[in-house]
Amino acid sequence: MARELMCIRIIGASNRRYARISDVIVAMIKEAIPNTPLERSEVIRVVIVRTGKELKRNNGMIIRYNDNAAVIIDQEGNPKGTRIFGAIARELRQNFSKIVSLAPEVL
Repeated sequence: MARELMCIRIIGASNRRYARISDVIVAMIKEAIPNTPLERSEVIRVVIVRTGKELKRNNGMIIRYNDNAAVIIDQEGNPKGTRIFGAIARELRQNFSKIVSLAPEVL
């Protein structure tokens, strides 16, 4: 639906500068895929599913992805799309079980 987003605000963080995996952010669509219901410059809520910055787990494992990716959600936290491409992190399982069930691979 959207190819490129610009982060406006991190929900639940007062003055954090960067969003991490499983953070909900308010974003603006910079570039949209043609013939989709979302348009350029629309403000939406998304959850971060992949980041290039590494994520360190409690067991010492470090996970890093090649790209940054987010999933568009509604006010209740359900994804607006029906398909998710690429792997997502296991940390999303607590709050976003619907997104985890749509993903082809969970790391």
